[in-house]
Amino acid sequence: MPVLALDFHTFKKRVPLTISRGTSTHTKAGWLRWEEEGVEGWGEAVPFAIDELPQTVDSLSAAFAAQRGWLERSTAWERIEIDRRLRAEGAPSALIAAVNLALWDWLGKRLGQPVWRLLGLAAVDGPLTSVTVGIATPEAAAQRVRLWLESGDVRAFKVKLGSKAGAEADRAMFAAVQAAIPAGMRVSVDANGGWSLDTAIAMAAWLAERGVDHLEQPLPRGREAELGTLRATMTIPLMVDESCRTADELARLAGSIDGINIKLMKCGGLDGALRLVHTARAHGLKILVGCYGNSALANTAAAQLGGLVDYLDLDSHLNLEDDAFRGAKLVAGRLRLSQQPGFGVSHV
Repeated sequence: MPVLALDFHTFKKRVPLTISRGTSTHTKAGWLRWEEEGVEGWGEAVPFAIDELPQTVDSLSAAFAAQRGWLERSTAWERIEIDRRLRAEGAPSALIAAVNLALWDWLGKRLGQPVWRLLGLAAVDGPLTSVTVGIATPEAAAQRVRLWLESGDVRAFKVKLGSKAGAEADRAMFAAVQAAIPAGMRVSVDANGGWSLDTAIAMAAWLAERGVDHLEQPLPRGREAELGTLRATMTIPLMVDESCRTADELARLAGSIDGINIKLMKCGGLDGALRLVHTARAHGLKILVGCYGNSALANTAAAQLGGLVDYLDLDSHLNLEDDAFRGAKLVAGRLRLSQQPGFGVSHV
């Protein structure tokens, strides 16, 4: 019989992050441990809110308490059945993710293999991982670029736009950021649903002229019917994040977009992510794997998918002052995975 524990910890961000929906200065991460057969697997649940049902520390803790009884009568070898039942029970996706990650980590440790090998992938670094520049004044945004460049060997940037001050403020900030980024580095933009259709059409054209690689979530969740109209005007790929959580949602959107942002908290862990990966590839879509305010534990878990996707945006742990975990290391702009069993993550 397994023994489970879920404990939430608060970590301070080195630099506060502002997106179209607000500013965050700290992140709360739930560390889930699944101990069975003398092996302990680790997963992570991070609260997030993209719709009318925010996943909070309280709701995740309550859901864990509600599911704990039958989970502790299960076995880690039944990962797929556990995933199926958690979804049938209506458990929040971040809790499903934490359990699922703990089971993958447990399996890797139990078998003495890294998770990327269990996924059938080669021992090669994944795509460049972007680092994020939040909404700020032009001067502060340019300074954030400089801080990132001083912190490590970064080679790709994601710029958050969708300022409440309007499109002119977005343009001024982006111009300052682009001037601060060394030539040749990849730049993408994420508006987090902060634009109207008309603004998105104008901004997409303006950003394309400035060499932006792709545009993510320009329209709010709930305005998916307008994506096809927007995409018809665009010359750079249109990616969605908040608009797509599951493979079912993706199948309905596939004809109106060019790609998706998969987040483990949104889709419910690696198994949910794999369903999205296969659905996206069946529709010829690009794939990005991103994060919320995750620690190195969940971001290292997400990086296991690097060999299957086009982009990684796994930088939140790089902006934590006091991360409790050590995992994949940033090398030449990419997250280098460990050869250690499971996710290869250690607790500080």
